[in-house]
Amino acid sequence: WEFRRVLFRSFHREGLALEVRGLRVSLGETEVLRGIDLHVPRGRIVAVIGPNGSGKTTLLRCLLGLQKPSAGEIRIFGQPVGPSVLGRVGYVPQRLALDRSFLLSVREFLALRLRETRHWIWWRRSTLDRHLCGLLPGQDLGPLLDRPVAGLSGGQLQRVLVAFSLIGSPELLLLDEPTAGVDAPGEQSFYELIASVH
Repeated sequence: WEFRRVLFRSFHREGLALEVRGLRVSLGETEVLRGIDLHVPRGRIVAVIGPNGSGKTTLLRCLLGLQKPSAGEIRIFGQPVGPSVLGRVGYVPQRLALDRSFLLSVREFLALRLRETRHWIWWRRSTLDRHLCGLLPGQDLGPLLDRPVAGLSGGQLQRVLVAFSLIGSPELLLLDEPTAGVDAPGEQSFYELIASVH
C-alpha cells in the first residue's frame, strides 16, 4: 500500500493547538472514521500516516468545518470549529486543479489573500513585490512572481500554496499530502521549507 501523510503544524508552544475526541464520520452507509482521538500540542509537527482511502482528508475536512461529523468533538485552541478560530488556521490542500486558462500570476494570487492588497491592480508592481516578500521572508518567491500559477511545476505550486497559507501568520498549519505529485528533489526542498518555517 502507498502511505501518505497529513501534517499538522502548530506555531505556538503552550497548551493544545488541536483536540479531537470520539470523532466519527459516516458518508452515506459507509463509516469512514470511528473513535478518533487526537491531541496536538502547540509547537509540534505531527503526521497522520495511512493508506489512500483511510480517511485522512475526511479528518482534515472535519477540522476545517467542511465536513460535519456524525459524532465527537473538535476544538482548535480550545474553541469549537467556527469562523473566529479558522482565521488562525492555514491550509495547504492535497491538490489544486487549475485549468491552463487560469491566468493569474503568482503575485496576483498571493495578493488576493491580503485585505490590504485586494485592490492590487492599482498598486505599483515593485511596491506589491516588496510587501509580499516582506510578509514571507526566506521564501524566495521573487523568481516566481511573474509566472502564471497554472504553469508552475508541482514543487513550485506547493511552495506557492504554502506561502499563500502562511500569509496572515496562522497559528496552526494543516497540510493534506503536501508532497503528492512532487518529484524527489521537490519533496526534499518542500521539507526543508517546512523546517525553515518551523
